[in-house]
Amino acid sequence: MLRQHLTAVQAAAAISGAQVQGDELHSTTLYFQPGPIRGGDFRFSIGSAGSCTLVLQTILPALWFADAPSTVSVTGGTHNKSAPPADFLILCWAPLLARMGITQTIQLNRHGFYPAGGGEVTAHVEPGATLRPITLIERGPCHALRAEAVVADVPGSIAKRELDQVAARLDCPDGRVRELPQAEGPGNVLMIEARFAQVTELFTAFGERGISAESVANHAAKEARLYLESTAAVGEYLADQLLLPMALAGSGSFTATVASSHLQTNIKVIKQFLPVDIQLSQTDNSAVQVDLS
Repeated sequence: MLRQHLTAVQAAAAISGAQVQGDELHSTTLYFQPGPIRGGDFRFSIGSAGSCTLVLQTILPALWFADAPSTVSVTGGTHNKSAPPADFLILCWAPLLARMGITQTIQLNRHGFYPAGGGEVTAHVEPGATLRPITLIERGPCHALRAEAVVADVPGSIAKRELDQVAARLDCPDGRVRELPQAEGPGNVLMIEARFAQVTELFTAFGERGISAESVANHAAKEARLYLESTAAVGEYLADQLLLPMALAGSGSFTATVASSHLQTNIKVIKQFLPVDIQLSQTDNSAVQVDLS
């Protein structure tokens, strides 16, 4: 159990008054018996660049059913390779949940890159909603394709090179350099946003010492191109994160670029807890369909 996992367990315990054993770093076993979900104001610190978004995604689905509104602030990493960045939750995940009837907002207060961390994300949740199933078989027409290169305590010329490379690979001239205060770095993230009528997807790559700006851009552009050339509504990672809300709603359907091992593992875990049937089927060579009932 790493720090982000431990913080997620501790956060889940805090909102439910759970009895917990094995909640310590590097633990390989965990006993967790929750009580009633309660709303309130919560603050959690990971103490490293571990993912704030993973902690939020652990407890937000529970707080949808709490007894009162909640405000949750998590400090740690907001942009690292091992988890969706905060922008992904804000641009891609949250709007789909709003369509399902969830009332919540997510705000990025301060960036936190690996290895320094120090970022902060805050979520506000209003409970009591009845989740509505949604169907995402087609993404609809494209409304925008844009790239943003973010740097903190890193030369802006690196961000410009990343955007130039994305423009060459994707015919995406809409690019923006965003320079953050030095205190929020050092760090660099490149994000490609593809906004369609029914869904928004985000593809990211991170600058690292010894990796050229062009290589960073090529990585993000490759992921974006795989999605853009498919017929799927959602990409690999958003597919994972739609499963639980749809299962809580009781039904729904979506198409995804791939049935990843993470998606299939997620299906098996959800079936252990919720009375929902989840079926995968191949629609064509570039998409799979996920049906929940």
